[in-house]
Amino acid sequence: MSINKENFEALNNLNKEALFGGGVSRLDAQHQKGKLTARERIDLLLDPGSFEEIGKFVTHRSKDFGLEKEVYLGDGVVTGYGKVNGRLTYIFSQDFTVFGGSLSEAHAEKICRIMDLAMQNGAPVIGLNDSGGARIQEGVVSLAGYADIFYRNTLASGVIPQLSAIMGPCAGGAVYSPAITDFILMVEKTSYMFVTGPNVVKTVTHENVTSEELGGAATHSMKSGVTQFACANEVECIQIIKKLLNYIPQNCEEDAPVYPYEEQDSEIIPALNNIVPPNPNQPYDMREVIGHVLDKESFLEVHKYFAENIVVGFGRLAGRSIGIVGNQPGVLAGVLDIHSSTKAARFVRFCDCFNVPLLVLVDVPGFLPGTNQEWNGIISNGAKLLYAFSEATVPRVTVITRKAYGGAYDVMNSKHIGADMNFAWPGAEIAVMGAKGAAEIIFKKEISEAKDKEAKLKEKIDEYTEMFANPYKAANRGYIDEVIKPEETRKKLIASFKMLENKVAKLPRKKHGNIPL
Repeated sequence: MSINKENFEALNNLNKEALFGGGVSRLDAQHQKGKLTARERIDLLLDPGSFEEIGKFVTHRSKDFGLEKEVYLGDGVVTGYGKVNGRLTYIFSQDFTVFGGSLSEAHAEKICRIMDLAMQNGAPVIGLNDSGGARIQEGVVSLAGYADIFYRNTLASGVIPQLSAIMGPCAGGAVYSPAITDFILMVEKTSYMFVTGPNVVKTVTHENVTSEELGGAATHSMKSGVTQFACANEVECIQIIKKLLNYIPQNCEEDAPVYPYEEQDSEIIPALNNIVPPNPNQPYDMREVIGHVLDKESFLEVHKYFAENIVVGFGRLAGRSIGIVGNQPGVLAGVLDIHSSTKAARFVRFCDCFNVPLLVLVDVPGFLPGTNQEWNGIISNGAKLLYAFSEATVPRVTVITRKAYGGAYDVMNSKHIGADMNFAWPGAEIAVMGAKGAAEIIFKKEISEAKDKEAKLKEKIDEYTEMFANPYKAANRGYIDEVIKPEETRKKLIASFKMLENKVAKLPRKKHGNIPL
């Protein structure tokens, strides 16, 4: 059959129709809510002119409850592939103007198609979520569609990076796909996530709570830790996605992009000598250390407002991508607790999945004591971080800046759990516990029998400090590879990671380990 003018016109009309989703009035309503449309989001994210759409003319197949009278091209999700910063990326963007972005059988099939292609071709998947949940009119078929997506999320985990941006509602079963992905970004005031909404909560528990309070960006970035990034608006959210992709590889077989870096005559940073206060109990900001050690303005913090007693994020060292985990003495003295352990463990496992070397900055007085911590599982949760470091085969370098006490010394990437290089600053204290507590236990009898108990306690504290509260006992044993001046840290790290760039390490053969979940 020859192609005539009418054929072209029919195709043009269908293409135009597909661009308008649920119609002009619904697109306008989306803008009035302060939200972008599904296609506008894609245009912002992908390199100009790089988007290739797949499944533009797909429609639902349901004839129940009058659905046969409402048919829209694309069926509520725009899917395809393109480039972000010149690198292949697969994408799906839910369209709230079509049935509230609800997931149907056809909608789910489009998403699964994109995920399958991403796995086959080793490239990241980005989901821009804006959906009211399962399409109720399709019943179990819609639920099956969700399960098909969850299954693919799980198979893709650790193989290709998966990023989820929550641009609107994400409720019920819809939340579990983002939860399995590597990073979740939420937009303040216009997005929320929860398993059961405010109305159900009120019915069951009699709590009055708004959608924002129950599952908004602030709630999940500070209280639950479900989201790693809370963004002021959708434009900022998309900018963070693009920045994040610059630090990570396309898949588990590749390395992250390397950026041009000119070697400096001297990598000595004198400012590092003055960050740690003389008083061992005085706080400081570990981000200052991070800022001086990394390439300028290269640090992208992850999970910034959750479990703030530990800092995690990506940065560059001599142009190469690394992951950073650092205790934060400015919050709870940098102690490890349930939330900081799980936050750091998840980040460490991501870096290990995708060949991103790890830098660990240690200033930790131990694990947080108390019934709240014990009853809520500090043992198994703290073990998650221990497990994550122990299992990681990427290059791992540790710098102890001040304190490394007790079991927390072991957990924070010590030599004993497989760290490749371990450094300590001259003022570092590596011991079972602080000098005062140790003296009170070891010399309990002497102190109790002394006439001047306070003077005797001080004498014993000084004795213990001189003997153990330093990095040299550990260095004598080879647990510390070198005690270095703070100003030398960046230089030593560049050399260490360069030396380790071809590291090969294999875990024992097994199906998979059993992390203490």
